[in-house]
Amino acid sequence: MTAGPPPRHPFDLDGRRALVTGASRGLGLEIARALHAAGAGIVLNGRDEARIAEVAGTFPGGAAVETAAFDVADDSAREAALARLLAGGGIDILVSNVGARRRGPIGECPPDAFAALLGANLVAPFALARTLAPAMAARGFGRIVNIASIAGDRARAGDAAYTAAKGGLSALTRALAAEFGRTGVTCNAIAPGFFATETNAAMLTDPTVTRFVEERIPLGRWGRPQEVAGAAVFLASDAASYVNGHVLVVDGGLSNAF
Repeated sequence: MTAGPPPRHPFDLDGRRALVTGASRGLGLEIARALHAAGAGIVLNGRDEARIAEVAGTFPGGAAVETAAFDVADDSAREAALARLLAGGGIDILVSNVGARRRGPIGECPPDAFAALLGANLVAPFALARTLAPAMAARGFGRIVNIASIAGDRARAGDAAYTAAKGGLSALTRALAAEFGRTGVTCNAIAPGFFATETNAAMLTDPTVTRFVEERIPLGRWGRPQEVAGAAVFLASDAASYVNGHVLVVDGGLSNAF
């Protein structure tokens, strides 16, 4: 009797094609690297075409690495890019990572700035899923991973717009999970805590923030960007085939300590 092919490893993403938004640096880049290492073809998104082309050149050989330069909050540019991607083989995995933040008292955040933050953090992931999820459903497989935040279900003063947007993104994750689950498409989110990214550069040298991180987070340190990547590979893989509508917190234990 001829032996059949070896069983597929549950974390193997070979043959999948993933779009990662905001993949030119930080968490998005590390997530893209991890998905690629697991075998997925990657489409790197960012607004700066030269920057994402440079980043694409740093990936090792193996699965394909493509680029798609567009602003996720620009309706016409986003839909044109998604149409090209769908025509060119489709997307199996969507990681909505782009985010924006504006700290300060609510009185210093005018309605147009609030709307812009909602646009980047919530409306754009909705629009991406609105276009890509039905195409995934038609193929019988899809993974949507939204990058939310621990700020989505807790709050602190001076961060109202971001908190509202990320809370909405967690709710959107549950809604998409309920709507598309029967089609073979799952939707989950990752809620990162304090990560040492370029965006948080000023906070990394702030003694007040440093003291908070060391005293309040059980691991006693900032998260390294690559430490969020394993969660994304898990949620994108067959290993998470029965995980749907979940927000996976990656924060060093901060949410569980007091």
